[in-house]
Amino acid sequence: MKKLFLTLVLVLWASTAIAAEPIKVGYLTPLTGVSAAFGIAEINMVKIAVDEINSAGGVLGRPIELIIYDTKCRNEDAINAVRRMVDNDKVVAILGSIQSGIEIATASITNNAKVPRISTGATNPFVTVDTKGKVRPYSFRICFTDPYQGALAAELANELHKTKAAILYNVGSDYAHGLREYFTKDFKALGGQIVADEGFMDADVDYRAQLTKIKTSGADVLWLPGNGKDMALTLKQMEELGLDDITVIGSDSYGEFMNEIAGNAMVGTYWINHTYLEDPNMAPVFKKYKEVYNDECKEFVFATMGYDATYWLADAITRAGKVDREAIRDALENTKNLQLKHCVLTINPEDHNPYKKSGVILKVDNDLKAKFYKKIEPK
Repeated sequence: MKKLFLTLVLVLWASTAIAAEPIKVGYLTPLTGVSAAFGIAEINMVKIAVDEINSAGGVLGRPIELIIYDTKCRNEDAINAVRRMVDNDKVVAILGSIQSGIEIATASITNNAKVPRISTGATNPFVTVDTKGKVRPYSFRICFTDPYQGALAAELANELHKTKAAILYNVGSDYAHGLREYFTKDFKALGGQIVADEGFMDADVDYRAQLTKIKTSGADVLWLPGNGKDMALTLKQMEELGLDDITVIGSDSYGEFMNEIAGNAMVGTYWINHTYLEDPNMAPVFKKYKEVYNDECKEFVFATMGYDATYWLADAITRAGKVDREAIRDALENTKNLQLKHCVLTINPEDHNPYKKSGVILKVDNDLKAKFYKKIEPK
């Protein structure tokens, strides 16, 4: 009788676990458009994280259900997607996106609806604070910010003994504007001079006129605060124009897919970043990615950010002790010394940014792989 009773209890427990109401989590990422390579790798990795969490019993005994929307790299599509997630899907939180403009454009929707969100790659300061410097209560990020990234780029240029910098940026990008501004400020503070400051529009694919001006400016370093495609096109056109003597430092939008456009022009370039492919903590995860998708995780940066952001959210829900938007928000804000794969995460409650998170510099080798160059600890 006891054995029968125990069997019935186990069956009932298993049935309850299977039937437990899922925790709906929205995911906002570019699956089409210029940043699609990043978004596809990111969502693939996030699915691995969700499968791991659910296989281990879920969160508070409930499975996570991903509600995925494609931003198409456009603000209008992201706005519609966020509204659907909040109003129709009733998600408890939103992960993504990687783009600052999209995060800023949709911030009022999620903050007014009191839905916590974690950006995986949006580095503009106004993602988590408004223009008056007041924190957006439901907006968080796992990546570092543009001021820090700009400072890293300026410090690297100074370390490489470069004194005359040129900038080529997309005038329609919030991300590019911020990185241009902060690099300029820090490079000048280190005694450097900006000798060329050239812009282009979203639809442009030919930058030869701007690069010709940069060539005659006497610049010894070029700062590229762009997306993967426009930076790759820039490098290819620099090679065609013979700008081999200018050192290139690029932003965290680096991706291995750029090799298909720029080829050997990628060799010797430096990239500010959040993590690196050789990170031993990520090795088991990258191995699993290859097993699941039969491919290398080439766009590893935002894939890593997405993976760790998923675990951060799961940890916050667990600490909240209930699936409640406001309780989860409070738990996110009070994150301290959380061991993730690529970092130990502490959140500054004043701006919802990671506190003293290390940055990484990558350098592209002759095999066209971006290798670890050095880690920089925040000052």
